Amino acid sequence: MRLSRDDEKLGESMSIENQRKILLNYVSENNGVIADEYIDDGWSGTDFERPAVKRLLNDAKDGKLDTIVVKDLSRFGRNYILVGQYVDYIFPAYGIRFIALADNVDTADRNSAGMDMMPVMNVFNEWHAASTSKKIRAVLEANQRTGRYTGWSYPYGYRAGNDDNRTAVTDEYAATVVRRIFDMRLQGNSLRSIARILTDEHIPNPATYFTRADGKKTLRHCSPYWSAKTVGAILSDCTYTGCTVQHKTTCVSYKNHSVVKVPQSRQIIKENAHEAIISREIWQRVQSISSSSCGKKDGSGRLHALSGMLVCADCGKKLKGKYSGSGRLYCYCCRTYCDLGKQYCTPHRISEAELEKVVLSDIRSMCSVKIDEAVAANMFIKKIGRRDAQKNNRHEKQLAELSSRITELDKLIKATFEERVLGDMNAQICAELCDKYRQEKILITRQITELEKITCSTDSSGAKTEKYIEKLKSYCNCERLTREMSLALIEFITVGEDFDGKREINIYYKFSATDKK
Repeated sequence: MRLSRDDEKLGESMSIENQRKILLNYVSENNGVIADEYIDDGWSGTDFERPAVKRLLNDAKDGKLDTIVVKDLSRFGRNYILVGQYVDYIFPAYGIRFIALADNVDTADRNSAGMDMMPVMNVFNEWHAASTSKKIRAVLEANQRTGRYTGWSYPYGYRAGNDDNRTAVTDEYAATVVRRIFDMRLQGNSLRSIARILTDEHIPNPATYFTRADGKKTLRHCSPYWSAKTVGAILSDCTYTGCTVQHKTTCVSYKNHSVVKVPQSRQIIKENAHEAIISREIWQRVQSISSSSCGKKDGSGRLHALSGMLVCADCGKKLKGKYSGSGRLYCYCCRTYCDLGKQYCTPHRISEAELEKVVLSDIRSMCSVKIDEAVAANMFIKKIGRRDAQKNNRHEKQLAELSSRITELDKLIKATFEERVLGDMNAQICAELCDKYRQEKILITRQITELEKITCSTDSSGAKTEKYIEKLKSYCNCERLTREMSLALIEFITVGEDFDGKREINIYYKFSATDKK
């Protein structure tokens, strides 16, 4: 006996109890002895790795059975190749008789009409599975395009809403932790150090503090400790900016349930779908922080402002920070020189105080309102202009795809009516198809309207530019170089060797279109 979730929609006639009643009556009428019952409740017929089927096949090989009875062929499976293989080859090899009552299939009588029709019925059963899978995917994608959240779980920091779209609602406790993770990252902490801090403070990780769609905590056993992978996943998830991304993965086919990633161009993205926990600006700043620039803490646990950002101008290796001298002076030195010796590179030694003084002075000059405000504003406008252009290109591509689908639906509706007029189609089927096409057209039209609003709406870049300039001005008044400031402004710094008290230091800024030396 087998019942899938789709079969449940067909009513009581397909229920496990109804199947059992039919089979028990047949066994009783034919004076049979029941060896065992094999039930796969909630399993697709295309899957032959079902637990009951595997147990059935093992018992058949062990000689515990001489007859297998099912209500119809589709209860055994909807894969015409495997069903035919078992019924025509494997079961006869073990001396087992196979009976499908509703389809009049009985391998004891190979000349019956039911046996002649069995290949056709197997093909039709698989076609039904393929058709159902296609319909489910179409409905799922249509719901996603209208903004309905179809995922089972919500990202850490959100829980299920009560509206029809199941809009994500902020979970304040978890949202506070998420904001803190982003803040710690901006301050220069590595993924590993953030995970260690949260674990030391006994804050439950997402697996422990997992919120299901119904709002109940999970009872599954899991590690309570934070990991760098978990922290990295949170920091890279754009859901926290109020954006919903769906259709990120899919199955290979209705018969192969292996999960594969969907290209970003085909993912369904909806902006401003729910309340943001993190601003877009903070999220983008975090994405710009590479793992290589995170640096390492010294023996006392301190993370220095420029750690991980300094590069030897000659060999290209990172500069290594260390304390030297009786005064415990912290300085940077070429890693190649430290590891291999002077025959491979020179020291490039420079004290932290001297280097930070140079960098801070250069930042102040770069951020000077009188000299650089217009240039900085122009650079910033170009940057956000490119980003907005990319977003508009993505929306325009989606609009083109949806418009193409509208055209296809109009053709399908027209073709359906023509077939009905010619008498090639039943009136009820015609009405059902036309209604289906119209409903899909309504959903797509709504989505086109939303995308057009987003594309046509132009956010004022003036407010963003003013905010950016104000931020630059705040750096002008800083008394010391902080880790957060370094990560926000600097890509990397190359340090040359000291020749007679002179050396070349190149500072590469993130917001600059050209190198600042």
